[in-house]
Amino acid sequence: MQKVTVHASHDYDILIGSGQLPSLGQEAVKCVWGRKACVVSESNVYPLHGAAAEQSLKAAGFEVVSYVFPAGEESKNGQTYLSLLNFLAEHQLTRADLLVALGGGVVGDLTGFVAATYLRGVAFIQVPTTLLAAVDSSVGGKTAIDLPAGKNLAGTFYQPRLVLCDTDVLSTLPAEIFRDGCAEVIKYGILYDRAFFDYLRSTGSEFDRERVIRRCVELKRDVVAEDEFDTGARMKLNLGHTVGHGVEARSRFAVSHGRAVAIGIAIVSRAAAKRGRLSPADAQTIVSTLDAYGLPTATEFSARELAHYMLSDKKRSGGTVSLIVPRAIGCCDIVPTPVEALEEFVEAGL
Repeated sequence: MQKVTVHASHDYDILIGSGQLPSLGQEAVKCVWGRKACVVSESNVYPLHGAAAEQSLKAAGFEVVSYVFPAGEESKNGQTYLSLLNFLAEHQLTRADLLVALGGGVVGDLTGFVAATYLRGVAFIQVPTTLLAAVDSSVGGKTAIDLPAGKNLAGTFYQPRLVLCDTDVLSTLPAEIFRDGCAEVIKYGILYDRAFFDYLRSTGSEFDRERVIRRCVELKRDVVAEDEFDTGARMKLNLGHTVGHGVEARSRFAVSHGRAVAIGIAIVSRAAAKRGRLSPADAQTIVSTLDAYGLPTATEFSARELAHYMLSDKKRSGGTVSLIVPRAIGCCDIVPTPVEALEEFVEAGL
């Protein structure tokens, strides 16, 4: 087992390794003094891992209830959010009690937002069951739900008390879902670490999972410590996401988050090369690496369509949107871009 500590508004540990899920209960008792816990999960994950999570919590003395919603981004909405709040109230959970997010990014985002707002704040633990959640969304305290106008438009910053990452759980992932997480993994190499990127390029998807998860969360830990509330350096973690969220929204979430991020990274890399910000060789290396992982690097949607949805991006400030643009593999810039120039930028990368 490996441990990475995040220093934020409150410090917490990320525990990474094989066989971690059975220790959930004994770790949870260190986080709260209440003895009620609600496991929040979705319809694909709960049948696989729900019983193990509940058993561990009960063995540690918790009274456990579970809330399971239909799998998919479509459930990360106001209706599910209110339904979970009412469920907690009906079961009389108090501020001393605990929520457990058992699932991928959708589960973690929703559970975190509920934890931040139920009774003005209750503790929660992230138990990521996808690679994407393990390396990215479970760490750093971003919580949100989607609105009809766009993705993650209602939310807050609220740190978990613990992230418990059992690498054995990842073995149950369908190959397509695992590839989704690989897009976020590759993103870290492009942003911060050429040597890490080269390692990923050499191994393909057969990389050492524990090693890769640890490196990703170390990189994110450092960014969160510097900029917890996403006003500066942390914005770089959105590499590929501004365009990617446009792809997701335009597809009505038929394109998954990881695949959309891969498309976004490829588009901004090609556009950066055409504008002289990134060498053509590095742009080609980025795109070919995404291709090698079985991730998409192109979209059927037009630049105009994507630019329309990008206008709802959270990184918009007045008349500009902050795009994250590679300068070299291992180094990216925050580039404020006028909204009227978005379509032209995207067109250059298609």
